[in-house]
Amino acid sequence: MTPSIPLTPAAGLLRRLAALLYDSLLLLALWFATAALLLAASGGLLSQPDRPPWLLLLEQISLLLVTFLFWGGFWTHGGQTLGMRAWRLKLVDDYGSPISWQRAARRCLAALLSLAPLGLGYLWILIDPQRRAWHDRLSGTRVVVLPKNRG
Repeated sequence: MTPSIPLTPAAGLLRRLAALLYDSLLLLALWFATAALLLAASGGLLSQPDRPPWLLLLEQISLLLVTFLFWGGFWTHGGQTLGMRAWRLKLVDDYGSPISWQRAARRCLAALLSLAPLGLGYLWILIDPQRRAWHDRLSGTRVVVLPKNRG
């Protein structure tokens, strides 16, 4: 298969972390909105210390779903979150093509593994010859830097 975009240059750690920080602020706003909707739908029960365990589980599942839909939606529709656009980054598969929802799910799960040992999976970018994190390798994806527009 021929790459859709050049596979180099690969994005470095600082640029990726900057985009992640930007996107994390957007995701935090979505979490607040989700929690507010759940709080309203539960009639305020969600904020009570003696709330039923199923309600807490519903909240956690909702926040995980919102998180996956945020990342997966951007990745599968254009390969860029808003933070990635700001830093001229794009997520592609190993061949430079857009990723599927299945690959996005694999990447999200693998990113948890990258974070678990004190972020070692992200720091791996610093020593990997292709600048790939653990979750890049496990999901068959890569983050590339797009050229500057010469308008």
